[in-house]
Amino acid sequence: MLISREIGNRSSEGNQLGNLGLAYRALGQVEKAIAYHEQALLISREIGNRNSEGNQLGNLGLAYSALGQVEKAIAYHEQALLISREIGNRNSEGNQLGNLGLAYSNLGQVEKAIDYYEQALAIKREIGNKQGIGNTLGNLGLAYSDLGQVEKAIDYHEQALLISREIGNKQLEGNTLGNLGNAYSDLGQVEKARELWQQSLQIFEEIKSPTAETVRQWLKDLDTNNPSKQTN
Repeated sequence: MLISREIGNRSSEGNQLGNLGLAYRALGQVEKAIAYHEQALLISREIGNRNSEGNQLGNLGLAYSALGQVEKAIAYHEQALLISREIGNRNSEGNQLGNLGLAYSNLGQVEKAIDYYEQALAIKREIGNKQGIGNTLGNLGLAYSDLGQVEKAIDYHEQALLISREIGNKQLEGNTLGNLGNAYSDLGQVEKARELWQQSLQIFEEIKSPTAETVRQWLKDLDTNNPSKQTN
């Protein structure tokens, strides 16, 4: 970034600031991440880079979601969505629709979340983004579970599971197996839930995911408690 500033490469400087924002968010230093994304946003607007502007708005939305400021996150995602449509960036459009779905889900507006997820899913399928398809199917499954439509949730999770295995995404596979276990547990099919959670645990242990500890606790408490369960 210092070199970018030294040689006056504003585009590169903005990119580096955005990357620093992503790095600090990954470390949990969200306020610091926001400061970097705001700097990157200013540069993208200064140089007229609409794609970068949309990306930084979306990143700010994710950062504010991480802070629990969901209404503020929605405002940023809506701005990013408008830009993605303006410039014809279908992948970004799908991402922002999915992020809006997550935000409305966090607010408890599940039907609205489902509407956004379905729009996102249509775009992900149109452009052939298998990772995006799998993630969105999983989010739809969680949403229908929240509505108590467990059989429908299972259908979405099973579709997501097929895609996770097709693309070799072990994290997504582990999450989906865990969420399927949750759904069967909600139906009272305890042994089916146990089988799915054991498969999920095996994968999380294999990839050294911290989620393994959560699934271990589910298995430990299976016959005595009804823990709050969700893998993301």
